[in-house]
Amino acid sequence: MSQKQNITALVFDKRGKLLSMGRNSYVKTHPMQARLAKEVGEEHKIFLHAEVDALVKLRDWDRAHKLVITRYTRDGEPALAKPCKVCDRIIKMAGIKEIEHT
Repeated sequence: MSQKQNITALVFDKRGKLLSMGRNSYVKTHPMQARLAKEVGEEHKIFLHAEVDALVKLRDWDRAHKLVITRYTRDGEPALAKPCKVCDRIIKMAGIKEIEHT
């Protein structure tokens, strides 16, 4: 069984203003998450990813410019948080120009 991860995604505008924040969930889902997972052939990824959570909370995707994704171990060390295929799809849909991840 895989270890649960705490992943956070932050959406910023061009000036660096925080527009939205999302976290992953192991119990919640969203219709957008399920739809995108099906589109990319990863139907098992139905639980809410941080990137999807942050972007569905944001009403105006036109203002979204930068996405920062972080993941830390229990020891407080940064861990790889590269977006998966599902998250890549919504990031492209939102027109995000810059992506940073741990």
